Amino acid sequence: MSGTILITDQGNWTEITLNRPDKLNSFNDEMHQELRKALDAAIAQKKRAILLTGAGRGFCAGQDLGDRDPAKMDGPPDLSATLTRFYNPLIRLIRDTDIPIICAVNGVAAGAGANIALACDIVLASDTAKFIQSFAKVGLVPDAGGTWHLTRLLGPARAKALAMTATPITAKQAEYWGLIWQAVPAADLMVEARALSENIANGPTFGLGLIKQAIHAATDNTLDEQLDLEASFQKACGRSRDYAEGVTAFLEKRDPVFKG
Repeated sequence: MSGTILITDQGNWTEITLNRPDKLNSFNDEMHQELRKALDAAIAQKKRAILLTGAGRGFCAGQDLGDRDPAKMDGPPDLSATLTRFYNPLIRLIRDTDIPIICAVNGVAAGAGANIALACDIVLASDTAKFIQSFAKVGLVPDAGGTWHLTRLLGPARAKALAMTATPITAKQAEYWGLIWQAVPAADLMVEARALSENIANGPTFGLGLIKQAIHAATDNTLDEQLDLEASFQKACGRSRDYAEGVTAFLEKRDPVFKG
């Protein structure tokens, strides 16, 4: 790794840190590539949880615009190329992997940085953090899944207002609106995020992966379709080692030891 991404192996889970603190962890091509390598490695190693956070005072300010200065370009950029090459595959990977991904938003999350956080499965944020759909400030639309997540999590009225005005919202407001799981005191953020990651990693991760799939599917399924999907997933869970261990541990009045 070049240093734009830091990886801490926590045993059965991995902590990944965006590490361009002098740029508020904004993305350049190198950081995109290194983050993808880190996620692919965690998946290949069959890690049972992933924690994503940022170094310094911010989580991620989105795309580094330093190389997008119109005055230094021969013509208008094709911004869809960056989305197609980097952001869209990243969002799809975060959502499609069965590994639970926890995000600890340690500071400002702006633009695509905010939307990468929203794509994760459980989001904790420092009570000093802010979420900003900053795209309108530079004449753009929310990307990296922003229009999709905002609309489904908040509804169209709030989604349009946040996207059109680029109004920052605090972590507490994001928690109150259901945009994130929890806002916690800044001093406690990483302690709580790591404890949660450890707890998830020691849980019945076969079933947790199916929970993730089922909740994602519920966005578009009818009730009948979702009931059938739940029955299918429950059948698979019932045949898993985790279910057998969970029931045995319950009957023996001891803590379960899940293997995933």
